[in-house]
Amino acid sequence: MLVGERMDERTRVRISKKMTFLLRHKKGFVDKEGWVDIERLYEELRRYFPWIQLSDILYVVSKDEKGRFEVKNGKIRARYGHTIDVEVKLPKASEKTLYHGTSCEVVAKIMKEGIVPMRRKKVHLTASLKEAIENAKRKGNCIKILEVDCECLERHGHEIFKAGRYVRVTDYVPPECIRRVFVPKSEGREG
Repeated sequence: MLVGERMDERTRVRISKKMTFLLRHKKGFVDKEGWVDIERLYEELRRYFPWIQLSDILYVVSKDEKGRFEVKNGKIRARYGHTIDVEVKLPKASEKTLYHGTSCEVVAKIMKEGIVPMRRKKVHLTASLKEAIENAKRKGNCIKILEVDCECLERHGHEIFKAGRYVRVTDYVPPECIRRVFVPKSEGREG
């Protein structure tokens, strides 16, 4: 098996997905702030990938464009996306506008109830329209983009935090903070 700089993309993605699962969803694996010793993660990953090297974990982290992982003082954690109870301390975000990609089928419900965390602990928004479109495409063929007014969120007491390169998280997005809903230009018309 090739490792590190020689690792093929398919293998990198498989390792990244397993790391993401362990760090976001496995009860009892991480501490209350989401951290685990890299050595412990390495030992757990060896159950699935017996050939893996410690350097492979760092390689996967270095190639993660979304900034899902954080490494510090011999420990690693997922920055966002948890379904287990953790208290990840993140810096505040400063954007005025963020986006949320979704399927056409749920827009009416969102406009009534707002954007809620669903299975995760936080609502995920993005600073990148391109990322919002990609996220929406995973939810179906008919997609819509919701433009979120961050100043409105702050006025309603909902803080926004920077969780990854483009990912921003908050506890809830009330319907009145959704500035507009549109079909992205790459999907046909905007409106």
